[in-house]
Amino acid sequence: METPKIFESEYRFCQILWAHEPVRSRELVALCAEHLGWKPTTTYTVIKRLSERGVLKNENTVVTSLISQDEAQTAEIDELLDKRFDGSLPAFVAAFTKSSHVSDKELDEVQKMIDLYRKENHHG
Repeated sequence: METPKIFESEYRFCQILWAHEPVRSRELVALCAEHLGWKPTTTYTVIKRLSERGVLKNENTVVTSLISQDEAQTAEIDELLDKRFDGSLPAFVAAFTKSSHVSDKELDEVQKMIDLYRKENHHG
């Protein structure tokens, strides 16, 4: 099943939703006004759009997400890989590590993740 697309401004909205859910739509309107400077109509439009795309559900004015932040991030990364790096993870990692502001600590963390992934997914 494909994760529904979340666009840039919607992602900022989703971060607020993930942090507060389950949350009343009224409250979301207030949070979006405070954090994003949105008008109530903008927030209601985004809630409607995201519920039509299956990102969230709005039942009895209570809004909850249908996809997790992890799922949204994974879908975003898959798309970035496809769009910019022909789906090649090594090409992506090469571009990432060429950037001068990657610390040794960060590289160690990535290495740990790779080692852990290998252990969990490829026994033997």
